[in-house]
Order: sequence, then C-alpha cells, then structure tokens
Amino acid sequence: MNSLDLLLEGLTGVFQLNVLLILLMGIIAGITIGSLPGLTATMGVALILPVTFGMEPVTGILLLIGVYFGAVYGGSITAILINTPGTPSSAATAIDGYAMSKKGLAHKALTVSTVSSAIGGILSVIVLIFIAPQLATFALKFSAPETFALAVFGISIISSIAGKSMVKGLIAGFIGLLIATIGIDPIGGFPRFTFDNVNLSSGINLIPVMIGLFAASEAFRAMGSIFSTRKLTIVVEKVKLKWIEFKILIGTILRSGAIGTFIGMIPGAGGDIAAFVAYNEAKRFSKNKDGFGKGEMKGVAAPEAANNGVTGGAMIPLLTLGIPGDAVTAVLLGALMVQGIQPGPMLFENNGPIVYTLFVGMLVANLMILIVGLFGIRLFTKILLVPTTVLTPIILVLCVVGAYSLGNNYFDVLVMLISGIAGYFLMRFGFPASPIILGIILGPLMESNFRRALVMSQGSFDIFITRPITVVLLILAVITLFSPLLTRKVKKPTTEGES
Repeated sequence: MNSLDLLLEGLTGVFQLNVLLILLMGIIAGITIGSLPGLTATMGVALILPVTFGMEPVTGILLLIGVYFGAVYGGSITAILINTPGTPSSAATAIDGYAMSKKGLAHKALTVSTVSSAIGGILSVIVLIFIAPQLATFALKFSAPETFALAVFGISIISSIAGKSMVKGLIAGFIGLLIATIGIDPIGGFPRFTFDNVNLSSGINLIPVMIGLFAASEAFRAMGSIFSTRKLTIVVEKVKLKWIEFKILIGTILRSGAIGTFIGMIPGAGGDIAAFVAYNEAKRFSKNKDGFGKGEMKGVAAPEAANNGVTGGAMIPLLTLGIPGDAVTAVLLGALMVQGIQPGPMLFENNGPIVYTLFVGMLVANLMILIVGLFGIRLFTKILLVPTTVLTPIILVLCVVGAYSLGNNYFDVLVMLISGIAGYFLMRFGFPASPIILGIILGPLMESNFRRALVMSQGSFDIFITRPITVVLLILAVITLFSPLLTRKVKKPTTEGES
C-alpha cells in the first residue's frame, strides 16, 4: 500500500465524530493546561495518559497529541496578555507579545500567535509525512560536539534579546549560566553550590524561576501601581490582523516553522531553544530591528511558529528511530508502547495505517488550534478588563500553585518568590529577564556536551574544528553575538552625521 492510499485511509480513520470530539477535547484541555503557569505540556500529557489506557490505540494517542499541541499554543495566551509564559517555550513570545498588549493590541497579538502556531505546526507535520526518514538520519549526526555548538549558538542569541543595553543583557545571561551550575556535576557526580541543602542537589528548577521572573515580578510591580495615586487604564482595542500584514509575516512564519522542525528533531533540544533561535533570526532578517522588544508582530510570529514547529519535528526521531525528541515525546513513547505500537524503523511497515492516521490527526489538530484560538480570542482578552486589584492577587495565587504543583515542594515556592523579588529589581534597573532563562535552559546542555566531546576526543579541542556541522554552528554563534554591536557602531556615525 503506497503513501497516498495510507493517507486516504488515515482521513477515513480521523474523520469520525467520536475521534474528532476526543481530539477537540484534547486541544481544549491542552490550551487550558498550557496557559496556567507551571503546568507544562509534559505534565499535561502525563496527567491525561492514564485516561487513554482503555481507548482504541489511535483515539488514545490522538487525545495525547491534542493535549501536547494545545498546551504548546496555550502558553502564548498568558505570555501575551499578562507577561506570564504558561510554558517555557512561550517565554520568547512574551517579549513582544506583552508589549503589544500594553499598546492595546492584545487582539492582534493573539491573532498573530494563533495563525503562526497553526501554520508552524502544519508545516512540521508535512515535513514529518514526506521526509521523516531522511531528516532523522541527518539528526543522528548530532552527537556531543554538534549539540554543544547548537547550545553555544543559542547562548549567542542573548545579544539580540538584551534590550537597550548589551552589557546588562550579557550580565543577565551570565547570571542564568551561574544558576545552571547549581546541583550535581553532570560528568563527575559531585555536588556544586548546594550548601548541603538536599533541595539544591538536583539543581534549580527552570519553571519556578521563570514564573518568578515573569509573572510574580509583574504582580509585584502591579502592586505598586495599586497603591499609587496614578491609575493605569488598559484599553483593549479590537484591531484585527490585516491581509497585507499577514503577507509581511508569512516569510517569518515559514522560516521559523522550518527552524522549529529542524531543532525539534534533534534529541535533547526543545521548543524553548527553537523559540529563541527563531526570534533571533526574525530580528536578523527584519528591516525594523529596533522595533523588536517594543511590540513587533514578527517577534510574536517567529517564536510561536517555531515552538509549534517543534511538535512535528520531535515526532520524527520518535516514530522513525524510537528516540524521543523531547520530554513530551518521551511520555508519548510510553503511550505508544502501552498501546502495542513499537516506534522504530519497522513502524511504517508493521503499523502503516495507524501511523498515517496519526499524521492526518496531527494536521487536523493544528487546524482545530486555529479555529478554537481565533474564536477564543474575544474571551481571552477579557482577562485584561479584570481590575488590577483583582487580577494581581489571582496571578500571585497561580504563581504559588504553579510552583508548588511541580513536585509538591515548598522549596519551589521559595525559589519562585525569590526569583520574583529579584525580577522586580532587575526590571527596575533595566536588566532583561529573558537572557537569564536562556542561560538556565542552555547552560546544562552546553556544559555536559562540551565535557562529553572532550571525553570523546581524549581532551583534544580539535574535535570542535574538524566536524563540519560544529564549525558552521560556532561560526554562526560568533556572527550572531557580535552583529548587534557592529550594527550599533554603523548606526552611531550615521546618526551623528545627520545631526
């Protein structure tokens, strides 16, 4: 049976009322979970997993895929509206998304996010369907040196998200890298900076820090405005995305979706890395570089297309090689095996109809995100109409619940509160929060793969300059890190000459 016949059979399998309803329920549950701080896509899929045990294989897996896709998209809603990323992969979206909301353009920002998420997801599934085996083979070429170079490339993006001050952005990134060193040494197994505190032995969890830096700090700032005499009135204008604006964004969306798909198929990488890389590339290709961080639509489109592109990309090594692309697909691997489906090279031959039914289901899931998202925008924006005196305590309660729910540990709540206080003062003094998150995400990946690469080469640094992919990524990292400095130096003489 050829691929076309399998796709037609997949259409028949998906377009049944009960399957579509289950998929829709998964999407709605995922959006809800993703929009709540602390509840990640991985947690959502893990929570729903027991529900699928009594279901048919296709129906059960599609429910989990709906939760997965919906949660990745859902994180952007609170990131845009209240500067509270629901998931780590939506942290980059908050940079320009929240800036648009403060201008009264929340409706347009959510529209851009929804459309970009759907297109990025659809693009990644199309790639999955047609060139999965070839791409998965290429992804296998990524060992420790290549993954280290990819992490360095990710770190270099700090220069693009540093804001007005490059120095402050680099300091913030260095703080993130320092935080990432806390815990057990990844190679030697020795405790570092734990101060004999058992809670620090596994390191500082990213989620409480992210909730604190973005959500709690914003709530603390809002508390100051509650008691001030000057009141801030938030205006929500129903400004729709125009066709001409969409045409300008389409190149950014397609490029970012491709970036997300590629990064998603590299085991160990994820949506958070893809979102920041795509954000950087959108800024690099944009003619309006100064607009980023101030409410640029491409700054919303790029990370959302990328982190949703990861969803299909991460399924490539899972289905073709049996290797999970990220934490969520690791849970999906278990779900597939529970249902008697063994991912790997023989999957397409042994379970071809089921696999192509899942492919069609993924396409339908992204279309459902588009429909549910566009119809839900009016409801989502109502959050901004809630008075600050009511919204601020709710945000703080959600911050505490989100941090505690990670491991039922009060230490995570303490980390969140300390991060919130630190984030408040960083905000006051003009230090951006995003580089800190980037440092925490990429620090362990960079360090562990750097040291593994040296073990592979018996201590020789030649391994980083003799492997083509590694060299290309390191060169790109240098260009990315220093290009903003060169741009500013070029602009300075021009400005002085004009004045």
